[in-house]
Amino acid sequence: MKDFQDIHGLLLQPKKIFITTHHKPDADAMGSSLALAKYLESEGHEVLVVTPTDYPSNLFWMYGNDKVIQFPDSKDQALEWLSDSTVVFCLDLNAVSRMNELGRFVVDAKNHASVVMIDHHTFPEDFAHFTFWDETASSCAELIYRLIVQRGDQNKIDRAMADCLYAGIMTDTGGFRHSNTSAEVHRIIADLMSKGASNVDIHSLLFDNNTIDRLRFTGYCLYEKLVYLPELNLSYMAISFQELERFNIKTGDTEGLVSYTLSLEGVKLGALFIDRGPLVKISFRSVGNFPANELAGHFNGGGHFNAAGGSSTETLDETVQRFFAILEKYKPLLV
Repeated sequence: MKDFQDIHGLLLQPKKIFITTHHKPDADAMGSSLALAKYLESEGHEVLVVTPTDYPSNLFWMYGNDKVIQFPDSKDQALEWLSDSTVVFCLDLNAVSRMNELGRFVVDAKNHASVVMIDHHTFPEDFAHFTFWDETASSCAELIYRLIVQRGDQNKIDRAMADCLYAGIMTDTGGFRHSNTSAEVHRIIADLMSKGASNVDIHSLLFDNNTIDRLRFTGYCLYEKLVYLPELNLSYMAISFQELERFNIKTGDTEGLVSYTLSLEGVKLGALFIDRGPLVKISFRSVGNFPANELAGHFNGGGHFNAAGGSSTETLDETVQRFFAILEKYKPLLV
């Protein structure tokens, strides 16, 4: 971590603030953004949260969601606020490209605003004036919690903020199952629950709202698309664009699908390839000493050591073929 004191100084007087995150934001991205927005508003700042794309409907319950602007749908409104802002927060992302088209406008805003990156992913780009970064953190939500606490405002975390931060930490730790679940994470979660965060309600809101299309799609993927290669301790799925259309898949409906590939006994690497049209989106999950983030680097991506992702402009079949070609040098880590 660095530049905390500088970030603290930026917030001493009321400002107009623009908050954004990565494309197709998840619970950590939205939980961090909305918790920070509510905190900054309590400090007298004017705040707008803008997402580069749409995001899953199971996140709409978070406090402040009704005020969020989706950039593709409201460009003029978003850019007007950005042009008037003196502070820009970029949360849960380590590269400008992760903001899609919005990214170039954020870079341009550096001419009149202080840009702050808060993130926990490896190899962050040097695009911001200030950074609050720690790759050992469980989530961006943990860093937002730390930022508030270090500013001496732990008592300002109310139930709405606690719910958002809990959701971010819980999902990015895989329900507290991943290796990034430290003792400190549990202490933070305990504090958030003491402030009113309801683990029962949050888990239900996030996971107990499947559509019939999503459930049938998941069943189809497990029965028809799951490939298990025990000789490599590897499992993967490759989903075509036509299959997404067949099951009327919406944003967020493929969330968590890659976890099934790693749930098989003995599997050390799980992969998910999804043809999204112009790009094939890729997710990797691993256990032990297999560097999922290094593998993702071959596909214009990155992430955490055991959880990472990337993308490919090749066809779905070509992408899977290249994956196996690259995997040759990693075989000693798998078998």
